Amino acid sequence: MTLNPDPSRTEAAGTPDERLRRTLGVGRRSFLSTCTAVAAGAVAAPVFGAAPALAHGRDKDHGHGHGHGQELVPAHKRGIILYTVRDATARDPLASDLPSGFREVFKQLSRHGYRQVEFAGYNQHANAPGGASLESVKGARLLRCWLDDYGLRAQGNHGFIPSSWPLTTADTDTFKKHLEIANILGMDHMGTGGDPTGSSYRADWDVAADKWNALGAIAHREGIKLYTHNHDSAYGFLLDGGPLDDQGRPTRSSGIRKLEYFLKITDPRVVWLEMDIFWAHVAQYKFHTYTAHDGSTRKNVFDPAGLVVRNNRRYPLFHAKDGVVSTTNGMGYDMVPFGTGVIDYTTFFSRVGERNYHNPMVEDDNSPSATDPAQSLREAKISYDNMAALRKRRH
Repeated sequence: MTLNPDPSRTEAAGTPDERLRRTLGVGRRSFLSTCTAVAAGAVAAPVFGAAPALAHGRDKDHGHGHGHGQELVPAHKRGIILYTVRDATARDPLASDLPSGFREVFKQLSRHGYRQVEFAGYNQHANAPGGASLESVKGARLLRCWLDDYGLRAQGNHGFIPSSWPLTTADTDTFKKHLEIANILGMDHMGTGGDPTGSSYRADWDVAADKWNALGAIAHREGIKLYTHNHDSAYGFLLDGGPLDDQGRPTRSSGIRKLEYFLKITDPRVVWLEMDIFWAHVAQYKFHTYTAHDGSTRKNVFDPAGLVVRNNRRYPLFHAKDGVVSTTNGMGYDMVPFGTGVIDYTTFFSRVGERNYHNPMVEDDNSPSATDPAQSLREAKISYDNMAALRKRRH
């Protein structure tokens, strides 16, 4: 790669914590002294073919053990991405008695037992305390106060990652604003919900790696780990050889998966990943053979936990969503609340280990319901209880 970011670099203005402390007048993790005044002003304003280690059937505990043994996800690591309850944060508090807006949703998630959240943007209903958009320094301070009030810690955000490359001045400025917001919220991580590129060609992944190395170096200087969140297509096979098509592009593969190549060519000091375990299992179902450079068909079944084990420290975050078998939707699974499906999370978390390093965030894209407005928060409780019940099996 052409870029060699220097993570050890410091700026003349001091360390990130020192700069932030001067900006806010308080320490990075200590904002309670400003909460009362800020909050008062805001409230006034309106698988199939799985590797043996992952193959899983409906055994007695569905892979979600309830017996004695070590907790696989410690209490302080149990989190949820707020996309799962997006209907609740977007709900009009003047038209419902259900939790509405960030503050009330934080309160309810804390009651459920959650201790971590991941944002999916900073917008809520306009009638909720703080108003519609909290994507600002002032809004971040308010969110931080509420997080502290309810014993929650923000771990990440699916937010702004510049689409342009090379970076424009405007995109760089917006990116730095989001880093400032992340620091106010106390996040260690900031990322996106999309793949580095949707391409299957090595040249495009090389460009994506240059971009992410550059962005990661900027984030690192502000004390933030930049991460990419990936769905199934990122685990497809890289087209990197064989006969060329009519546009001069390769048509066959050496058997290297796109995201594995990205891991190899990005700087591990500044680029991180969040595995969505559901979509990784969809990839296991979909991408199990490839056409080699010589034209032969070869088998290579994807092992999600194995990829993490080989790159463990690069996966500080997971999305923990479950699925039941589907033979009709082309993905192999339909999403269901965590702990009610067939994905063997007991085996997955046991294999990857590092339980005090990884941060699993419950997610269910389908929890919001048009006919049952209480469903998403109710299913968030079901998912929390099932995550808390996971125990390492005794041998």
